[in-house]
Amino acid sequence: MADYLISGGTGYVPDDGMTASQLFGTGEGLTYNDFLILPGFIDFTAEEVDLTSAMTRKIQLKAPLVSSPMDTVSESDMAIAMALTGGIGIIHNNCTPEFQANEVRKVKKYEQGFIMDPIVLSPEHTVGDVFEMKRKHGFSGIPITENGKLGGKLLGIVTSRDIDFMNMDHHHIKLRDVMTPFEDLVVGHAGVSLKEANETLQRSKKGKLPIVNENDELVSLIARTDLKKNRDYPLASKDSKKQLLCGAASGTREEDKYRVELLVQAGVDLVVLDSSQGNSIYQINMIRYLKQKYPELQVIGGNVVTAAQAKNLIDAGVDGLRVGMGSGSICITQEVVVPHGEPSPRQPATVVSGRALMAVGRPQGTAVYKVAEYARRFGVPVIADGGISTVGHITKALALGASTVMMGSLLAGTSEAPGEYFFQDGVRLKKYRGMGSLEAMEKGKASQNRYFSESDKLKVAQGVTGSIQDKGSVHKFVPYLIAGIQHGCQDIGAKSLSSLRSMMYSGELRFETRTVSAQVEGGVHGLHSYEKRLY
Repeated sequence: MADYLISGGTGYVPDDGMTASQLFGTGEGLTYNDFLILPGFIDFTAEEVDLTSAMTRKIQLKAPLVSSPMDTVSESDMAIAMALTGGIGIIHNNCTPEFQANEVRKVKKYEQGFIMDPIVLSPEHTVGDVFEMKRKHGFSGIPITENGKLGGKLLGIVTSRDIDFMNMDHHHIKLRDVMTPFEDLVVGHAGVSLKEANETLQRSKKGKLPIVNENDELVSLIARTDLKKNRDYPLASKDSKKQLLCGAASGTREEDKYRVELLVQAGVDLVVLDSSQGNSIYQINMIRYLKQKYPELQVIGGNVVTAAQAKNLIDAGVDGLRVGMGSGSICITQEVVVPHGEPSPRQPATVVSGRALMAVGRPQGTAVYKVAEYARRFGVPVIADGGISTVGHITKALALGASTVMMGSLLAGTSEAPGEYFFQDGVRLKKYRGMGSLEAMEKGKASQNRYFSESDKLKVAQGVTGSIQDKGSVHKFVPYLIAGIQHGCQDIGAKSLSSLRSMMYSGELRFETRTVSAQVEGGVHGLHSYEKRLY
């Protein structure tokens, strides 16, 4: 059969596909569905792929996944789950500053090494005070000191076993009458290492290990539950104190300075300045203010979709950039007008009450590539925000230079997302809405500020309200996403995300555009019916 072929030397390999600069140099805006990445050479397993990536100049994650600061996506439950599985959650700001700060505090208190600022009570506090602390913070193992403060002489500890069988009738009882006294406690001494303290906890089989100085004064605390979490979640995102990482969103108005102050007091690790169009004097001034007042606080600016927008925020001092405008599944910033009551062109069965013509934004693939290519020169990581509906989109965003990927709709149907499930036509659903939807704007002023609409007499929607099918728990869904990204990188031939970006910028990584027919062929087709189970 070889006689029918025109053969040549085996050293010849033709150029295939395009480089990223060629792909995005045509002047056309491309989305993730408009192109594919050509495969490379595999000499490693998928499990060996290192997904460590930068969230900001100073914060790294073991999984490049971020939950979006939306009120139907990210509160403390989501932020905790994301951090435990290697990513990070950004608490939304469509709420009071006090509520948001408390959500951050729940995340920071969830898992720690040495708890340097534990909740402490005095012997004169009551059982009712312990139940109130449990309601606020989710735990009841509380040290008791003479003065009810850290640094006071340790007298005992109150745990759940001390109060488990008490009801409202017992709430007046003083803690001195129910606490486990000091002489019955196992304690560690100041200067002990975290490893030694953990070993003491394991031997003692106690729930809490108070750390005291030579005068028996309380200096810190260690929780047994944290040992179990360390074992179960090896990818967990933590700060230098072994607390879970947590981010929070803020606006750029004068009153938002108070919000950020509360967030910093709660221990927030990074602040995302939440605006649909980040290239504004308001955001630039806020960045400069935050970097001057809180030099250690990491500040992420955005949203931007061009290098020119990015330049102004980088010059102001941002530590990361959020890229995307109008590409989210519930965003209509790019969309054309549909008159009141007419069916949506994308979903003919859905009736909408009117849509705005903003006609501003950029297709997400092009936006990510253009901004990342510019920002990398200044060491500023990029977050691809919007347009992510599959694990393949995540891989593409990372291959275009993004360090992390922000997800809204992809996480909105999980059990950790705020809101209750409901059934429609036999399908279990959760509500999901854009922060530019009229419903979100009516709930909180922060959503109006995001779209510069707080002073408008007529609110113009830049988002919609919809529903998302149940996806189960983040603790199962995120590992599926991580495995999918690892397999994508393996097919490409990249053993790490750093290697993936290096291959892209060097031209080794090749791309190819897809026709509409190719996109159809790349999906499920030719079947009478099928069941799609992701994990």
